[in-house]
Amino acid sequence: MNEYEKIINWVRKYFEENGKGCKAVIGISGGFDSSFCGKILVDALGKENVIGVLLPQGKQWDISMSYDVCNYLGIKYYEINIGDAVSALTEKVNQEMGVDANSYDVYKTNTPARIRMATLYGVSGIVNGRVVNTCNLSEDYVGYNTKFGDSAGDFSLLSSFTKTEARALAKEVDFPMRFIEKIPEDGMSGKSDEEKLGFSYAVLDYYIRTGEIDDLKVKERIDYLHRINLHKLLPMPGYVKE
Repeated sequence: MNEYEKIINWVRKYFEENGKGCKAVIGISGGFDSSFCGKILVDALGKENVIGVLLPQGKQWDISMSYDVCNYLGIKYYEINIGDAVSALTEKVNQEMGVDANSYDVYKTNTPARIRMATLYGVSGIVNGRVVNTCNLSEDYVGYNTKFGDSAGDFSLLSSFTKTEARALAKEVDFPMRFIEKIPEDGMSGKSDEEKLGFSYAVLDYYIRTGEIDDLKVKERIDYLHRINLHKLLPMPGYVKE
């Protein structure tokens, strides 16, 4: 049994034990990770049991890729624009706190991601679903995700695969190259993931798997990002009553 078959079997077992008769709900950004997760779910559960949700914030310049993914997979999908919800919340925060919330990068970056996840769970509650987490090991390792945003979900498919490994697996199962080669980006900053991180996924993935890296400054940055973002991966700490 190859790796892909193992994933398919794992998904089927998960739904048998944790959501028999439920739909898989997945946010389709148009990027590689969500696209490939969509394929895994369709192959495991059948396209009739997978619900895609497109979550643009206002106008998304590359949303055509999201449509393309859903049409390729043959899944039912809903487009729910979160732009008004983000604007309404931000306006209320500004009024109550007397600030320009969007001038704070942590707010501006993470709030839409959390509203997206809340929307996915809202859809899930309506269709009797389970929400898939689409983050990969590379993103998780350096905390390139939002706590309670895209890092959330009921189950994860790619969390033990680096970006490089996930792409290689996708090629093995003849997933279309137009989806595999989509440049990873957040869709908001105008920069690619690698530009924002300051290193390539190839360098990061090799370091994760081997511990080897040539550029010591890059090593220092990766180690720093990993260290300060561990709280996103670990269980919530809590006081224990004696």
